[in-house]
Amino acid sequence: MATTVVPGAAAPPRARTATGSRERVLWREWARSLDRPLTSYYLILGTAVLLIALGLVMVLSSTMVKSITETGSSFSLFQKQLVSAIVGLPLMILASHLPQQVFRLVGYPAMIVSAALLLLTVFQGVEVNGATRWLDIGGLVVQPSEPAKLAFVLWGAAILARKEELKELTEWRHLLFPLLPGCGLLVMLVLLGSNLSTALVFLTTFLGLLWVVGAPGKLFVAMFGLVLGLAVMAIAVEPYRMTRVTTLFDPNADPQGPAMQSVHGLYALGTGGIFGVGIGASREKWGFLPFAESDFVFAIIGEEFGLVGTLLVIALFGVLCGAGLRVAGRVKEPFARLTAFAVVTWIMAQTMINIGAVIGLLPVTGVPLPLVSYGGSSLITTMVALGVLLSLAKEEPQARKALAARGPGRVQRALSWLGLENLATPAQNRGGATPSGRIAARRPRKPGPRGDRSKHRNGPVPAGDRPRRNLRR
Repeated sequence: MATTVVPGAAAPPRARTATGSRERVLWREWARSLDRPLTSYYLILGTAVLLIALGLVMVLSSTMVKSITETGSSFSLFQKQLVSAIVGLPLMILASHLPQQVFRLVGYPAMIVSAALLLLTVFQGVEVNGATRWLDIGGLVVQPSEPAKLAFVLWGAAILARKEELKELTEWRHLLFPLLPGCGLLVMLVLLGSNLSTALVFLTTFLGLLWVVGAPGKLFVAMFGLVLGLAVMAIAVEPYRMTRVTTLFDPNADPQGPAMQSVHGLYALGTGGIFGVGIGASREKWGFLPFAESDFVFAIIGEEFGLVGTLLVIALFGVLCGAGLRVAGRVKEPFARLTAFAVVTWIMAQTMINIGAVIGLLPVTGVPLPLVSYGGSSLITTMVALGVLLSLAKEEPQARKALAARGPGRVQRALSWLGLENLATPAQNRGGATPSGRIAARRPRKPGPRGDRSKHRNGPVPAGDRPRRNLRR
């Protein structure tokens, strides 16, 4: 039967295709999964585990030749990295179960200890390739600048959070003091050890804290100019840093000299092609590419896994930082928001500096790729920082409700058993135990009806029971 079309009438709606409806269903399910209470928590945890596993594989692949040459065993350097991961895993789990009040209290002593260790490194540090970045403590070689990053994050977030709760961030001096002198002290101590790249990470984290706390545009631009000026001065006073900058524009001018590392890093990326030469089949790790396991591990990833592998690593870091920013945007407490954003700024800055140096966009630096490069101090510190981020992910309003329905966890029960109920109880249930609670207690109460201004808990105070003022001086 033919369909009669009436002139001027609206056309009949098009039938929905099966493909279009399936795409809408998939998109709806994906959006629904992102709205679940613990989505941020699982995104951070999943990407962290994948990056740690990838780092162990790449350290094993990139250090086999160097290990067998130095120690006679192909697994000596890999075993050290594996031990660092085993040490960092329980610390990350413990940090993920601690409430934010613990991190707020730890920030001040951690900052003092970090500054002391950096000062000790300047005078009694271990020098490697002209840089004094390591400290020998009882046969254990550590890099104090790595835990100092986490200490600065917790300390800076605690200071700005307290000032925000006290409504003191309206003046520039409250924004900069004591945050700027503290950051300047760490930067100065790190620069004395010839570690400009780590100093830039500190300064970038400092700018991130100013940004998220809502610093005025003029103040932020002034601080950004100050950071650039310090970087230019630090490059100008050291000839080898100036050489790295000049070779950045023409690395082929001296491929066997200062530009050798950059050139062979590009060789590794070019050799990998789209899909790579295969895991363990890298040629550059046979003594051609210096520091292939640490500073240039991204080049080995590109050689063995190709463009696909490098894009996957960048995507993992993108998901990790995106989940961290999601946490910073959803939590209500100032300290949680500042800490989450600062941790993301630190990891993002370090990742961009490392990858930018490998692909030839930035001068060669000594910044490791977080969670992937060889180095126990960097791995353990970053894992603890991610544990802090996991703990803050539980502070999202919906996540907090979902976890409250489950009841207290093992760590909360252990803190209660030790008599630390204030740390085990969430901040919103403790009244005046937190700084925000103390602020609320100081605020003047609204006056009630006349005659009822002074009250007991159960009602107005009888006139005969009210204390009389002593008029005698």
